[in-house]
Amino acid sequence: MSYRISHASLIAFAFVSMTGCVRYVARPVSPNAIATAQAEHRFDPSSLVARYALLAPLQHFDPERWDQLALFVAMLEYNPDIASARAGVLRAVAEERVARAPVGPTLTFTTEYAGAAPEASPWLFGAALDVPLDIGGRRAARLDAAGLKTAMARYDYLEAIWTARQALRAALVNRFISVRQSNVGLQLVALRERHFAAVARRVTAGETTRADLERIRADLSDARRRATDASTRVIAETRNIAHLTGIPVSDMSDAKIIWDEFDMPMSVVPDPISRRAALVARADILRIVSAYEQSEAELRGEVPRQYPAISVGPGFTWERGLIKLPFSLGLVLPPLDLNRRAIAAAEAKRAEAGRLLEAAVANATAAIDAAETEAHAAREALAAIRRNELPAAVRLAAQADREIRMGAIDRTDWAASQNGSLVARLAELDALARVHAADTMVELALRRPLAGPELNIIGTLGALQ
Repeated sequence: MSYRISHASLIAFAFVSMTGCVRYVARPVSPNAIATAQAEHRFDPSSLVARYALLAPLQHFDPERWDQLALFVAMLEYNPDIASARAGVLRAVAEERVARAPVGPTLTFTTEYAGAAPEASPWLFGAALDVPLDIGGRRAARLDAAGLKTAMARYDYLEAIWTARQALRAALVNRFISVRQSNVGLQLVALRERHFAAVARRVTAGETTRADLERIRADLSDARRRATDASTRVIAETRNIAHLTGIPVSDMSDAKIIWDEFDMPMSVVPDPISRRAALVARADILRIVSAYEQSEAELRGEVPRQYPAISVGPGFTWERGLIKLPFSLGLVLPPLDLNRRAIAAAEAKRAEAGRLLEAAVANATAAIDAAETEAHAAREALAAIRRNELPAAVRLAAQADREIRMGAIDRTDWAASQNGSLVARLAELDALARVHAADTMVELALRRPLAGPELNIIGTLGALQ
C-alpha cells in the first residue's frame, strides 16, 4: 500500500510539472517584412505626448515646433539603435531573474528485481533527490555578477542615447549652417553673375583684359559650386535627422525646426565642481566601474571553489515490502591545485579592469580639457570675425552703395565691395559652425546638455525602459 501511494504521488507531481511548462512559440523574422514595415510606417506626433510629459512635465509639446527637446523625445521613441539597447536592458533583467532562481535538484529513480527472493515480492523500487546547497559565496557571487550585467546593460543604453543624441545635434548644426550657407551662397552667385556681366561689357569695350573676365568666371563657378553643395547638405542632413528621430522629411521644414539661440550660442564651459561631477557620472565610466566590480565578483566566486561543494540527497526506497528512507551527503571536490590557478586568473582580470578604469578616467579628463580648449578658441575666432572682419566688410559694402548712387564708382567696383561682405558672412558661418562643433565635443565629453531646451528635462531616462 505504501508503494501505491508513493507511485501515485510521483505521477501527480510529474503531471502538474508538465502542465506548468512554457511552450515554445516560433517567431521567424524576415528582413523583407521588416523593410516593408519600416517603409509603411506612419508617424504619429501624438505618440510622443506621454514620453514628453514623462521627461519634461512642465513643458508643452507642440508638434508644429521641433526644438531640440521635441526631437530628443522623438529620437527616444523611434531611433532603432536606442530600441536595440533598450531590448538589451530587458534581456539583462530577465537573465538576472534566472540567476536568482534556486538551483534545481536531481531526481533519480531506481528499480531492482531479485530472482528467487525469499521475500513475498522480488521487486525493489526507490527514488532519491540530489539537492545542491546554493548558499554562501557561490550564490552571492552569481547574484552579484548578474546584477552587474544588468547595470552594464543600462549604461550601454544610456551610452546609445548619448551617441544618437550627439549625432542628432551634429546633424542639426550642419543643417542650420548649410541653410545659411545656401542662402548667402545664392546671394553671392547673383552678385557674381552681375559682376561677370559688368566685366564682360568692359572687355567688349576694351577697358579691361579677358584675363580679368576669366578670373571672375572662376569665382562665379566656385560660388555656384558652394551654393549647390550647401543645398545638397541641407537635404542630406534633413534625411539624417529623419533617420535619427523617425520624423518624416515632409514634417521638417525650416519653419518647424527651430533653434532660437543658434546664432548666439551661450558659453558651455562648466565650473570645476560640475566638471568633476560630470566626469564620474559618465555612462561609459560607470560601465567600466561595473566591469571592475564584476571582476571582483568573479574573484569572490572563485575563492569558495577551494572547498568542496555540498549537496544533500534524501530518498525513498520500497524494498520487497519494507519502506526505507535513506539520506546521503555529497561533496564535489575542488581541483587538485585547490583552484589556485583560477583564483590567480581572476586576480589578474581584476587588476586589468582597474588599469582600464584608470585609463578611461584619464582619457575622459583629456577629452574634457581638449573640448573646453577648443570651445574657448572657437568663440574667440567667432568674436574676432564679428568684431573686426564682418563689420569692416559691411561698412565697405554700405559705402559702395552710397558711392554708386553718387556715380563715384562703377558697377564692377560696387560688386567687388558687396562680394567682400558676403565672403565675410561665409567666414562668420564657418566660425559659427566651429563653435557649435566644439560645444558638441564639450557635451559629449561631459555626457550632459549644457544649453538649450533639453535642460528642462526633469524625469529620468531609466523610466523609459
